[in-house]
Amino acid sequence: MAVEIERKFLVCSDAWRQAADAGCDYRQGYLCGDADMVVRVRVVGEAAWLAVKAKAAAGGIVRHEFEYPIPLADANAMLAQLCRQPLIEKRRHRFRHGDHVWEIDVFHGANAGLVLAEIELSDPDEEFLRPPWLGEEVSTDPRYFSAYLSQHPYREWKHEL
Repeated sequence: MAVEIERKFLVCSDAWRQAADAGCDYRQGYLCGDADMVVRVRVVGEAAWLAVKAKAAAGGIVRHEFEYPIPLADANAMLAQLCRQPLIEKRRHRFRHGDHVWEIDVFHGANAGLVLAEIELSDPDEEFLRPPWLGEEVSTDPRYFSAYLSQHPYREWKHEL
């Protein structure tokens, strides 16, 4: 069974850009979702995936995730015709810090202005070195989940922060 252990943080400066890669553009949308799980379609370059992600148990950072490659044409059709709008559009950069690779997502479109950093761990209690540009942890704040952002874009609620 596939399990994802992920922590998510706001990014408080652009200092990460000095050592990050050039990044890849992502487009993703949600076919369905509720309080217990979501079904996501994602396109990165010429590759596409369908993922089923369960809700993390008791507000934690561990959840079941199943991801499968699908034909690019099918993914593009689903994004255009079946997924909730607006789509999630972002550029994902990778940055090695200590023993881990961080993923920094710079959102565009309806979620422009939002920058998040994620780290995947092998254990919920695994220690990691915090980069100096790391801000507040938002791992359990549902407003920062992409499925939420697809229904409540950041540009509509960022003024409330």
